[in-house]
Amino acid sequence: MPLVAHLEELRNRLLRSVAAVLIGTVVCWVLYPQILDLLLEPYCRLRDGLADQTVFGNGCELLVTDPLEPFAVRMMVAGYGGVGLAMPVLLWQSWRFIAPGLHTRERRWAIPFVASGLLLFAGGCWLAYWSIPRALDFLVGIGGPDLVSVFSPARYLSFVVKMTLAFGIGFEFPLLLVSMQFAGILTPAALRQARRYAVVGIVALVAVLTPSGDPFTLMVLSVPMLLFYEVAILIGALRNRRRGG
Repeated sequence: MPLVAHLEELRNRLLRSVAAVLIGTVVCWVLYPQILDLLLEPYCRLRDGLADQTVFGNGCELLVTDPLEPFAVRMMVAGYGGVGLAMPVLLWQSWRFIAPGLHTRERRWAIPFVASGLLLFAGGCWLAYWSIPRALDFLVGIGGPDLVSVFSPARYLSFVVKMTLAFGIGFEFPLLLVSMQFAGILTPAALRQARRYAVVGIVALVAVLTPSGDPFTLMVLSVPMLLFYEVAILIGALRNRRRGG
């Protein structure tokens, strides 16, 4: 395909992806009460497990200090949730964009590509949801018993949503590496040579992506991404061996 055709193809894929995100955003706006209860669950579990009053309040309530904050929070939750709901479409559009550069037999990997991407994204979100109470416990207790935490909806939900999305996107890391190898941009040999730099880069990237910054969260996301790096090398090497390269 000529360059102009590639750009037109990219534009069409992006427009479809944006449309999918907008539809997902509307759905999450309607389902906001149920989503809010789910996002508050880690905070409620934290409150139940605290023996002292290091967090302000008696229940799972969050303190609103700005009359515009509830609307901004709903917009944020709906927007990020729309990205999550649109993930199947985003993965499918990504595959359709790179498929013309693949061999005919490799294009049959479309369904495994999308399915594995969804499973990885869901696995990352689940791992984030599991680690959030532990991260909150660390962050609340690190300042000592004399500090009482007061959580606002915008700050708390931003923390939960961004952390969940960061884990979900981070778990797409092996899919990106495998796709770049299929497209001929990377090779298993190049990934092996860059292994030492990749370790440092992954840890630094995780430190930037995760909003908590605590060592527990850093380890929980860094270790799977390092393992995914090795798995991507293995998949690329097996592909080259099957092709006789």
